[in-house]
Amino acid sequence: MRSPMAFKKECLIAGLIIGLIIGCMLSFIVMGREVDELRNQVSRLRAEIEQLRGVVPPLRTLAEKHGIHIGAAVEANLLRIKEYAEILSREFNVLTTENALKFERVHPERNVYSFSEADAIISFAEANGMRVRGHTLVWHNQLPEWVTRGNYSREEWISILRDHITTVVSRYRGRVYAWDVVNEAVDEDGSLRKTVWLQNIGPEYIELAFKWAHEADPQALLFYNDYGAEGLGVKSDAVYNLVKSLVEKGVPIHGVGLQMHVSTEYYPAPQDIAANIKRLSDLGLEIHVTEMDVRLRLPAKPADLVRQAEIYRDVLMVCLSSEKCTAFVMWGFTDRYSWIPGFFSGYGSALIFDENYDPKPAYYYILKSLMSR
Repeated sequence: MRSPMAFKKECLIAGLIIGLIIGCMLSFIVMGREVDELRNQVSRLRAEIEQLRGVVPPLRTLAEKHGIHIGAAVEANLLRIKEYAEILSREFNVLTTENALKFERVHPERNVYSFSEADAIISFAEANGMRVRGHTLVWHNQLPEWVTRGNYSREEWISILRDHITTVVSRYRGRVYAWDVVNEAVDEDGSLRKTVWLQNIGPEYIELAFKWAHEADPQALLFYNDYGAEGLGVKSDAVYNLVKSLVEKGVPIHGVGLQMHVSTEYYPAPQDIAANIKRLSDLGLEIHVTEMDVRLRLPAKPADLVRQAEIYRDVLMVCLSSEKCTAFVMWGFTDRYSWIPGFFSGYGSALIFDENYDPKPAYYYILKSLMSR
């Protein structure tokens, strides 16, 4: 086992190397040389980095020293791909069940549950010393038709939701350490989103969901999760007021998930994210960055990749600066499998590994940030 001094020395050497690599990339951009020349240089440097893999610690090792989890959302079928699985197990210490535990996948018919995909993800995580974030118990999207077209009494709607939450959480009791219990319940104007749950049960569906999840697994951390509420503004104020009211009522909520789906054209200021995290943590809540990606307009230019890297770094640094920010999770890790191109026309390249599983500048900025603190 290496001594702490030896580890620090290796980290320092690796940090200097990474700094030189990023410096070289920036110098090419500033000097305006041909993109092909830049790509050739990056390829040579990437080969050198692979030779130094034994010296440079993986992201999960460095994150653990900070007491946080770093990870990615995954699909079960991709775990069969050797390179995909190897990078996941090497770099990350937490996985999110991207689609496997969403209502339509896990509960396709009223009296039918399907757990095979979630079982595969959770078993993979356990085999590789990783934790699991369960996503998501209550959402207005990706619902089966028997729910969206259902004509039930209020009592039946309550029974349906209670059965769903209790069945799913109980199955993974002690194996899923955190759940996104309620997802995206707040609309852009700060009002509660008009979902089937709100319309058929009423606003109390939110606190009921947390209570049922807690009863099914009292040890699990329970989160409210949303997008567009990472910084300061109308929506983040509404999310703050919602979770504050839950805390004051004694509802078993333990944290807030900030999704962080952003772009180089639109992203919250780091100081606003920090202020939002502080007010949420002052309520006694943990904060997780739950779904981060930074989409780029295609084709991505070298300068875009550097700006993307800076955004990843800035959000991570804000998280590391708060004792209550305990997870930094991305919505995938390789551009080969990303939801962005299918939902944002003309955009892509949103993650920290490219389509060939090679690390991008964002990876190195994250690595350097974890090493420098």
